[in-house]
Amino acid sequence: MRRAFLVLSMILFIPFSTVLPLKIYSYDSLQPLAQETFSQFTEKTGIAVEFRAVGDSGSLLSLIISERENFDGDVVIGIDNLLSRRAFEEDIFLSYRPQGFEKIIDMDLLLDSQWRLTPYDFGGIALICDTSQITGPIETLWDLTGPEYRRSVIIQDPRTSSTGLSFLAWTYLLFGERFEEFWQAFKPSILTVSLGWDDSFQKFESGEAPIMVSYATDGAYSMHYYGESVYMTVIPEGRGYVQIEGAGIIRWTKNLHDAEMFMDFLLSEDFQRHIPLNQWMFPVIDVEMPPAFDYAVKPEKILKLSPEVDLSELISKWEEVIYER
Repeated sequence: MRRAFLVLSMILFIPFSTVLPLKIYSYDSLQPLAQETFSQFTEKTGIAVEFRAVGDSGSLLSLIISERENFDGDVVIGIDNLLSRRAFEEDIFLSYRPQGFEKIIDMDLLLDSQWRLTPYDFGGIALICDTSQITGPIETLWDLTGPEYRRSVIIQDPRTSSTGLSFLAWTYLLFGERFEEFWQAFKPSILTVSLGWDDSFQKFESGEAPIMVSYATDGAYSMHYYGESVYMTVIPEGRGYVQIEGAGIIRWTKNLHDAEMFMDFLLSEDFQRHIPLNQWMFPVIDVEMPPAFDYAVKPEKILKLSPEVDLSELISKWEEVIYER
């Protein structure tokens, strides 16, 4: 989101009906997936859908928490495994286990035993690099602290971006007690801290910096659109952090039945098969994958953040380093 909570875009999938539409909120980059799939839900159910995109998921969650019962959404899409902690603390989602839950390929993808959030996609965090400007290998994240990488990396703000927060967690899992030491050494290599992934990718594609924090499916994206791997995808040491995204029903919805039907739709093949080429993430049920996904990088070892780790403390330490407080 370009200015906290005020940038709002909206897509309507509304047939001729006097019934209030189901209001679905998500982050900006979900709009192509919404355009491709939500009309199918409306055609099958007759339920009108109003889709609203509000910046990045971190900003969206803050908006919901600040408005609580005044928030006018029914379903929220895009709360990941880290942001879910705050969402559960604030008790903003209802429990609902959708039809088709048994098709989820791995129950380790579940975000919550109470089903306050339902996973719909997942993918590994990685670095993408423009090899025309980067020649040396990046074997560890610490390599990026070298002087040759000064002002070469675009990252996302962990306070507003789920991608940024995932990267922050990844660095903690890799460096532990040396977490702050890493960020202090890494700071000169950062060109900019953007609000969200969309901002970062625009800057990266325009050539502002040769490295960006992104996702391990970028090779699939490049093969699909360009017929070659334009950018190198790197998961240093093969030790990766996996982001799982979920959707949930807002506790204050006045449209519960329709919201539950929409949650069922999110686990259907009609929705899930559109995830790879729109979200550039992996679907949570078995669907036929596009050939380009043969070029997606998978971590050799998946790192998981312990529930005991205080994310707010990590963010505070990050702020102290980045902004020298």
